[in-house]
Amino acid sequence: MNGNRSDFHKQVKQAEQDSQQLPVPDDEQLAVSEALKRRIIQEMNASGGMISFEQFMQMALYEPGLGYYAAGSRKFGEQGDFITSPEVSSLFSHCLANFCQQTLANIPAGHILEFGAGSGIMAADILSELERRQALPERYFILELSADCQQRQQQTLQDKVPHLLERVEWLQQLPEQPINGVVLANELLDAMPVQRFYIDGTNIKQYCVSWAGEQQGFVTQTRPAPEYLQAQVRHCQAYLGQEFAEGYESELSLMHAQWLESVQAIMGQAVFLLIDYGYGRPEYYHPQRSMGTLMCHYRHRAHPDPFKLVGLQDITSYVDFTTLAEAAVSNGMDVLGYTSQCGFLLDCGLQAMGPDSDSATEQDLLRFSQQVKTLTLPSEMGERFKVMAIGKQFQGAVPGFGLMDQLRHL
Repeated sequence: MNGNRSDFHKQVKQAEQDSQQLPVPDDEQLAVSEALKRRIIQEMNASGGMISFEQFMQMALYEPGLGYYAAGSRKFGEQGDFITSPEVSSLFSHCLANFCQQTLANIPAGHILEFGAGSGIMAADILSELERRQALPERYFILELSADCQQRQQQTLQDKVPHLLERVEWLQQLPEQPINGVVLANELLDAMPVQRFYIDGTNIKQYCVSWAGEQQGFVTQTRPAPEYLQAQVRHCQAYLGQEFAEGYESELSLMHAQWLESVQAIMGQAVFLLIDYGYGRPEYYHPQRSMGTLMCHYRHRAHPDPFKLVGLQDITSYVDFTTLAEAAVSNGMDVLGYTSQCGFLLDCGLQAMGPDSDSATEQDLLRFSQQVKTLTLPSEMGERFKVMAIGKQFQGAVPGFGLMDQLRHL
């Protein structure tokens, strides 16, 4: 536990140093950023001079044609801003395929619905592995709002599994008719806009953003938190059994619970598999984590300033998985498991997926070892990323949570 907090503080310190060394965008990218900046300022002026941080983050990431996820810049992989687990190794997706196969065996006429499929590599590798296992679903739905990302996904699937492309259907909104199956959300929730709050004596303040002119740019301001935000902060304090200290600041997502509620409403019998970096609430709001978890990513450099390169960088926040567990229970669903990415992958057969020792070359074995380390070591992705399974009208066990159960950390 203490190691996790220490590691995060080291990440923040390193990120602050990295923020001074960010690569310079080209003129076209700077023009997009400038247009978005003017659009945000326009919205601020229409709102009395400031907007909530949540609204700023929403516009920075999703403003049509200008936001980070709405414009056409490359985001994933070596040439983008960050690398996700499916791009580290197909082993990750093969473990998810194992999860899908065993879970769908208990869901009649079950499909797969993936949210925000990134480059499409995870979908391609899952389909390829399920085909090898003779366990393909009838349909693999991808809900993707970005036209640019959808094109990249289609190209990836065309390149890797062209004969399976007919099973894939892209959606831009939730399906109208209920479906059964597995819902996959890998690194989706961390990119949902969050509220930021600050403890000022006995008062709870809401972080907002205003424009201070070209020299200073966007700046942070505070105002009394609206009642709905105060209620959520008080709920967290009551859950933890203590109040936040003077000067404590952090994030709180209202969208995570709303997303889960809206998606479960269109699902019949289903299992949600949620994978993201985050903590249970006691760790998320630990007294030593007094500056929150907000982080930005640009060209594989992380830093804590959301006002740099607006529209060109990713803005993320760690996930409070306790919020998702509460939302599941309040909507009549069951939390089937919660663990680290390391525990999940190992329980889904990661170690058995290595190359045949009799025919593999030394380079093959070394590559496998390096990929496993990246996916599972605490200093890499193994502990920072968590996995939660939530069931709706689901009977039976799911793989992934028998080795390192962490439900007690919620």
